[in-house]
Amino acid sequence: MAESDSDSILILWTSGDREVALNMVLMYALNSRLKDWWENVTLLVWGHSSKLLAEDPELQQMVEEIRLAGARTIACRKCAENYEIVDRLNELNLEVFYVGEFLTEWIKSGKPILTL
Repeated sequence: MAESDSDSILILWTSGDREVALNMVLMYALNSRLKDWWENVTLLVWGHSSKLLAEDPELQQMVEEIRLAGARTIACRKCAENYEIVDRLNELNLEVFYVGEFLTEWIKSGKPILTL
């Protein structure tokens, strides 16, 4: 594992539960950057969480705060296509792409993943 990889985390947000988003996923992602718990934070919006994010202004604001704090915010393009929200996620400044290869490489690298 490269030296920079030792301070990187992927937060894999899959839950469509708003309470999980507010009180776990987004709170941890934001504090990870604000408090320098992790140097490199990537928030991956995947599955039903993408639909929830596309519809909820409060969650959208929190994801923008996370991005502005220095985290990378990405979303699965296939999920976004399935929910017909690709344009909406792009408008929210997420990097929207097919994440299968990205996720596979992350897992194989041994870098930490937090899944919620």
